[in-house]
Amino acid sequence: MRSEPGFRPHRVVVLALDGLLPFELGIPHRIFGRPKDARGRHLYEVVTCSVRPPGPVETDADFSIHVPNGPETLATADTVIVPASYELGPVFEEGVLTPELAAALAHIRPGTRLASICTGVYVLAAAGWLDGRPATTHWAEADHLQRLFPRIEVDPDVLFIDDGDVLTSAGVAAGIDLCLHMVRRDHGTAVANEVARRTVVPPHRDGGQAQYVHRPVPDLQTATTTAARAWALGRLHEPIQLRDMAEQEAMSVRTFTRRFREETGVSPGQWLTQQRVERARHLLESTGLSVDQVARDAGFGTAQSMRQHLQATLGVTPTAYRRTFRTAPGGSPDPTGPRPSAPARQKVSTPRATRPASASARAFSKSSTG
Repeated sequence: MRSEPGFRPHRVVVLALDGLLPFELGIPHRIFGRPKDARGRHLYEVVTCSVRPPGPVETDADFSIHVPNGPETLATADTVIVPASYELGPVFEEGVLTPELAAALAHIRPGTRLASICTGVYVLAAAGWLDGRPATTHWAEADHLQRLFPRIEVDPDVLFIDDGDVLTSAGVAAGIDLCLHMVRRDHGTAVANEVARRTVVPPHRDGGQAQYVHRPVPDLQTATTTAARAWALGRLHEPIQLRDMAEQEAMSVRTFTRRFREETGVSPGQWLTQQRVERARHLLESTGLSVDQVARDAGFGTAQSMRQHLQATLGVTPTAYRRTFRTAPGGSPDPTGPRPSAPARQKVSTPRATRPASASARAFSKSSTG
């Protein structure tokens, strides 16, 4: 990738391991390969490397891929992503790194952001980078991960966990949610939403959303809550009561609440708050409205209420968020402001000496599997 003088895209290095899932390997390239600034410059550079010198890497399909970069490429990364693999061997079975993998991971510089998709979390765990931290993986492996690594606080129910400099996701499609979340964290909602639009996926699934929704696709004869959600999205600036949403579907409040959670994985109240936070973020990024007006238009009523919700969700105030992500004409979001991050869920134990230093404030977000 050719860069302009003084401009360097954020480098994402994807570690391809034998037995990898091609779909999950492609997620970082698809999501991080799209974002551009107002001048058309790519905001990320995505490269793939192996634990061995350049050459073939086996997949779980009936083909292998040629990886052009060796493990030394990890030393150039700003972010390292480890997708899932079905051939982790002692990493999965015993919780220990192979000498080859340990030597590769030793190239990672302190301060590098780390992320995993699905069973890629076992690599981060075996390296000791998740000790004392919350993490997630595919629901089918969560119990095994917890038994193998008892010092990790495994949450089997969420789509992904953002713990500041280390992020983990559940399986398959949750990797898309995680990568979009990282773009949103780095460059704001407008950039992330444009990537989602081009990828034809929902722009935002909160990380705390359930991995497994018992009835994600209702029977054709069964009433849904889709119309109520569409109705509410057009009225976020107004007070919305649960009974108002239930009336849109001609359901009792109790039936509506149960059906809503079955379809979305969250309660109507949680969903409304998520939508209002997203609306506030969009307005703070794209308009010059006062904080008070943004709060009213997003449905929070008062600036104080909006400030509390943004602080709880993003870890920053509305003013700090705007300063960070408001895009100047012909330019990019201000890179000097504090990057949003959710507040710490727990006190994190002292990291091992082998663990990269934190690149940002320690944070946890059950914020956006498959």
